[in-house]
Amino acid sequence: MSVLDLAGIRELRAHHPERVAEAAARRRRRLLLDGDGRLLIVAADHPARGALGVGPERAAMADRAGLLARIVTCLGHPGVDGVLATPDILEDLLLAGALEGKVAFASMNRGGLQGASFELDDRFTAADAATIASMGWDGGKMLCRIDLTDPGSLATLESCGRAVTALAGRRLPAMVEPFISRHEGDRVGPVLTPEAVITSAAIASGIGATSAYTWLKLPVVDDMEAVMAAITLPTLLLGGDPATAAGSPFARWEAALRLPGVRGMVVGRHLLYPSTGDVEAATERVAALVHRHTEDHQ
Repeated sequence: MSVLDLAGIRELRAHHPERVAEAAARRRRRLLLDGDGRLLIVAADHPARGALGVGPERAAMADRAGLLARIVTCLGHPGVDGVLATPDILEDLLLAGALEGKVAFASMNRGGLQGASFELDDRFTAADAATIASMGWDGGKMLCRIDLTDPGSLATLESCGRAVTALAGRRLPAMVEPFISRHEGDRVGPVLTPEAVITSAAIASGIGATSAYTWLKLPVVDDMEAVMAAITLPTLLLGGDPATAAGSPFARWEAALRLPGVRGMVVGRHLLYPSTGDVEAATERVAALVHRHTEDHQ
């Protein structure tokens, strides 16, 4: 994996914090949908929500140097189009020069900490639309979990609606990740049935004053044909948690990538912490999968 000058990043952060904005102003950007019109985005916004575990390793993502090195390795592959992360991680990557010619989505609501009593009242504690625009990030991402028994979901829905409107007002994409959710003991888990995903996508499609710049980020479930038939918004598939995946997900991903409206994938731990331990090989496999399917997606 790539070697980062972590000491240099720490020195810049301590003595020259203005270099972050300067690097953002110089960053070479690209069109969101370039080339074959497909996107493979690396997801790395888990730590800010206190979600550091990967499988049995409860603190796998706590090693910042290791996490950054894994992200940089993924971004070094030409089939990886960009990254989704909170501002701290995006800025580390920016200072490392790893975001040149890549798409960068900033994660916005990280207040729904994993395992917290207030988890579904998912406050916007990270990026905001104004800063996303000023930093030249390519869009904002928000998690929108809906539990009909938890009042916190209403506050999250309202906040997500405001964020979608604010991003659209700046002509920036809003990547909305909706789930119908439920409490499972002291944890919150997604309901991964086709009916639940269709319902969550319908709700997410309607939030905000306009949906002109809204993208959806959806899990791959059974009967994805029915899921995609329910929406017209451009959609990226969620890689999911490798610890909860039943068998290899690649066949399901490949089938879903063929569906109209699917524009690519957002994959985190399957790329960054693959079961084989080989980040480069995992990245190559997923990149080939995403960019192989360039048929009609109207």
